[in-house]
Amino acid sequence: MKISKNLICASLFTGVFDVNRSELLPEDNFLLIEKWCLSIQKLDLKGVVFHNTFSEKTIAENENKNIQFIKVDFNTTLNANVYRYLVYFDFLKKHQSQIEQVFFTDISDVEVVNNPFSDPFFIRNPSSLFCCDEAEILDNPWMKNHCRHLRDWISDFHLFEEKYKGNKLLNCGVIGGRTETMLSLLEELCWIHSTITIRNKTSFTLDMGAFNYVARTQFADRLNHGFPINTQFKGYESERMDCWFRHK
Repeated sequence: MKISKNLICASLFTGVFDVNRSELLPEDNFLLIEKWCLSIQKLDLKGVVFHNTFSEKTIAENENKNIQFIKVDFNTTLNANVYRYLVYFDFLKKHQSQIEQVFFTDISDVEVVNNPFSDPFFIRNPSSLFCCDEAEILDNPWMKNHCRHLRDWISDFHLFEEKYKGNKLLNCGVIGGRTETMLSLLEELCWIHSTITIRNKTSFTLDMGAFNYVARTQFADRLNHGFPINTQFKGYESERMDCWFRHK
């Protein structure tokens, strides 16, 4: 398997109920990731799709010099939104000597608009964590409910919420940076999800809460979000071309 030094990775795990979409995603449906794949190809970038149900036929028809498929066993003790971080962390640890810079994105509602790795803003900030943000602030009703379990089990979570309550809500639909930065981030996220999230009995996935907590408390001095990284989340800015990623 040939690994590029600059990668954009994403995942699609099906066969379990998707709580964010309120539906069971169909297996082996390439249409769910077609726009993401085409955007990678158009820019001649290198993308990796982690999956659990694409057929050999679908992979043969769509794998090419720009897109690689990697099949993994999806452990359903964790929801797909958080299990992906364990997959990403294992992959990046294994290939860290080959990968210099990487982005991990959502796949069914994200397209790559411009090459982030060649952008001067990315190059000028080599130690930064780059991510999406939203129009919302951290202190909003959805996040208060979403973070209930984390608040109960992480001792300083309420202090984080108070300190950053007026700050932009970060969105983990696009996260990236140099490999050493991403390994540090993923290690923290994996610890939270494998020790705390795994006991979660609420209906919330906890990916947004855990990401905002780690990003704000451990990467505050090297955090870049919003423009030029992403379009306005849920802005459906389909014609906008001045960002790296279009996130629905």
